[in-house]
Amino acid sequence: MLKVDNLDVYYGVIHAIKKVSFEVNEGEIVALIGANGAGKTSIMHALSGLIKNSGGSIVFLDNDITKTPAHKIIAQGLAQVPEGRRIFAQLTVQENLEMGAYLRTDSKVDDDLEKVYEKFPRLRERKTQLAGTLSGGEQQMLAMGRALMSKPKLLLLDEPSMGLSPILVNEIFDIIQEINKEDGVTVLLVEQNANKALSIANRAYVLETGNITVSGNAQDVASNPKVREAYLG
Repeated sequence: MLKVDNLDVYYGVIHAIKKVSFEVNEGEIVALIGANGAGKTSIMHALSGLIKNSGGSIVFLDNDITKTPAHKIIAQGLAQVPEGRRIFAQLTVQENLEMGAYLRTDSKVDDDLEKVYEKFPRLRERKTQLAGTLSGGEQQMLAMGRALMSKPKLLLLDEPSMGLSPILVNEIFDIIQEINKEDGVTVLLVEQNANKALSIANRAYVLETGNITVSGNAQDVASNPKVREAYLG
């Protein structure tokens, strides 16, 4: 579904992503783990068209999207839930969800809004509430619901557990699995909670200072001694 080949990203003279190659197959949950500053979010932003890469290629559903603008990438079915939620604080919960469907021209938007409310009952209870007044966990659910309203084929999740209590982390990860298995959405998951990420992923990549250093089946990556020492405590 997604093939990244020799991706290079620079910030000025800083070489943030160094010829990174990886792929995501349809139906998978793929985890991208690594320390703060390793370049995980830079990869996500490059995939979404939010930053320009300096070299390499990104192919999504057999289309080269390397130079495609962000709004056209999301229209092709690739949606990102950004680190830090990035909800529209001054809009209501429902208005945030409707914003997720802003590019859609089909007649199923209301049906999908109802499906999001079924998946996240707390959002239904708060649909007229300003999004900025929600708790961190509710904002994460809103950010995920907003992305789902775009009808993605591939969902990029950037640090979905950040700042959440352990109970909420479990809830969010259950929902990620549900989105993948029941809704058929492929997931690329960036997550500092490596234990959690590897427990639900099919495959995983480890990113260190802009390079992929370990890759493979998620269970094999989880049992790799270097990975265990660095990320799994």
